[in-house]
Amino acid sequence: MTLSVDLFFSFRSPYSYLALPKTLKLVADYEVTVNLRPVYPIAVRIPGFFKRADPRFARYIVLDASRVAKHDNIPFRFPRPDPILQDMATLDVAEQQPHIHRLTRLGAAAQLEGRALGFADAICRVMWNGTVKGWNEGDHLARAADAAGFDLPAMDAAITADPDRFEAVIVENEKAHAASGHWGVPTFVFENEPFFGQDRIDLLIWRMQSKGLARRS
Repeated sequence: MTLSVDLFFSFRSPYSYLALPKTLKLVADYEVTVNLRPVYPIAVRIPGFFKRADPRFARYIVLDASRVAKHDNIPFRFPRPDPILQDMATLDVAEQQPHIHRLTRLGAAAQLEGRALGFADAICRVMWNGTVKGWNEGDHLARAADAAGFDLPAMDAAITADPDRFEAVIVENEKAHAASGHWGVPTFVFENEPFFGQDRIDLLIWRMQSKGLARRS
């Protein structure tokens, strides 16, 4: 029996990126399907969030994400440019967000194909592994997508032709994410139970094993 898990994921979240290697290993090792469901980052989903948060919040994430990456031996650097246009001095988030809208809609397009996990892995490595500056320029994303079996120009064209179709997918993802009992990413949801964070995957496996999770032969 193949079990199913939803993964609510943001392309801006360092912890979403850091969860990908363990998530891919989970799928490779066990009879489980992970349905990656992209949502907008908290900076977009909750206007004014960072202005209300303790100023130590963002500094801690920078510290902690970097050490998690070192501990887990995952190539890591915060994306250049940031996929969210935000003034880090004032914490104002720009009204227009071309990068994160494109990325999240592309993730929704891959979700409709049932292949969002592979797409997110390919794209996030370009953004987060530290080898590319200007991930949004040239053909960096297109080449990564092509290597993973995706036609990025065709996906972009479909989104341009009917953006509302992909926004509707994201809206449904965000509703399901909110209903899961958590607001952060990455959040894994198995049988309506949320597991927040890349450091809860082992606990997720333990829970699924109690429901019959089996290793792949």
